[in-house]
Amino acid sequence: MGFEPPQRLVRVLGETYGESAAAEWLERLPEHARAALDRGSLEAGRVVAPGGRSSLVVLVRRSDGSPAALKVAPPFARPDRERDALAHWDGWGAVRLLGEAGDGGLVLERLHPEVSLRSLPEAKALLEAAGTVRKLWVEPPAGHGFESVAGRTARQVPAMERHRADAATAGLTEAALAAREELVAGESETLLLHGNFRQGKVLAGDRAPWLAVGPEPLVGERAYDLARLVRDRVEDLVAASAGASVARRRVNKLADSLDVDRERLRGWTLFRAVESGTRALTAGRRQDAELLLEFASWL
Repeated sequence: MGFEPPQRLVRVLGETYGESAAAEWLERLPEHARAALDRGSLEAGRVVAPGGRSSLVVLVRRSDGSPAALKVAPPFARPDRERDALAHWDGWGAVRLLGEAGDGGLVLERLHPEVSLRSLPEAKALLEAAGTVRKLWVEPPAGHGFESVAGRTARQVPAMERHRADAATAGLTEAALAAREELVAGESETLLLHGNFRQGKVLAGDRAPWLAVGPEPLVGERAYDLARLVRDRVEDLVAASAGASVARRRVNKLADSLDVDRERLRGWTLFRAVESGTRALTAGRRQDAELLLEFASWL
């Protein structure tokens, strides 16, 4: 088995962590994957495509013949934090951690990777997403090593600030950075968060109808975790004649259904959309950037 990395994995690793670090790890990926299979006593089935954005996902069977999934991630993607979050949730709202397979290798409960919440009608998908994410918002374990919302977003600020000089993005960038400053200063919650929660991160399972996967865990307020969900299916929103009003209603509906402050959710949605949009511009993904920045302008 060749363990060829899906193109999405190659692109996202390079964009997020740097082309040099990504290329070095990807070159040794077959070696890492085979070592993880050996350490976990696993039999490989097939690579999931498009799969994860920061890891190779392989459908496998354990030594007792039971199905599972193997995730192999580079150390700079911090698979140890995913491991710790999944262990803490212990299957409550999230895929269950079954074991480890060496450095960067996680053995997970087998879900149905081809069936996510994006396969459902929009209203039903949002309802199921809200029911899933609320389960994940628990107190973090004592002595945890998770990053904070303030810390993660502070690391994103310098790259965003470079777009202050661009007339096309200066206004939105300024507004997003100002929103972050105010939100961080007023943050009071320190719950364990998924960190990258959206419809595509919730897969169908056998043990439960829907389970979250692929956390980028951190601690902070719930509004931050909901912000990425607000802009799900952004291409459909932008294409719709009433997209702007639908987006604003979505903020209010999600905030109210999960007892989150509307203005804090709006602020984090603005920041996260502009951060993603300016990052897409830097990476040369202009179409993605235009969608995200137009969405952000509605908020």
